[in-house]
Amino acid sequence: MRALIQDVLKDEAFIATHLGDDGPERKILYEDPDLGFCILAHVYKGAKESQPHDHGPSWAIYGQARGETVMSDWVLVEPPTERTPGKVRHVRSYTLKPGMAHLYNEGDLHSPRRDGPTRLIRIEGTNMDKVRRTPYEKV
Repeated sequence: MRALIQDVLKDEAFIATHLGDDGPERKILYEDPDLGFCILAHVYKGAKESQPHDHGPSWAIYGQARGETVMSDWVLVEPPTERTPGKVRHVRSYTLKPGMAHLYNEGDLHSPRRDGPTRLIRIEGTNMDKVRRTPYEKV
């Protein structure tokens, strides 16, 4: 599936149609009614750094279409409780460049940072709008 996403990232007509300047930050392009996976288009206008997170019971594939995203991987140091966020430690960082796609399996802790505008396709194993997210803090 990652290889198929990399092929889509080369399709200029697809990018122009779904990842144009007027696109929203998050748009569901397709949600499978039987399997539940979603294909999303993301159009980010400026710089932003997200906190470490996972996708709970889901996997996700990030496909970089425009700009660059610095991704960081994290290891769990202390699990979250009902009242306290989990604690994580930085493992490594790497840059997703246009045409690259990366898989995050269930429970993989990661965080994206972008220093400017970016465009990406993301496939989620389930619609993350419907999943309660667990907070994590860097140690």
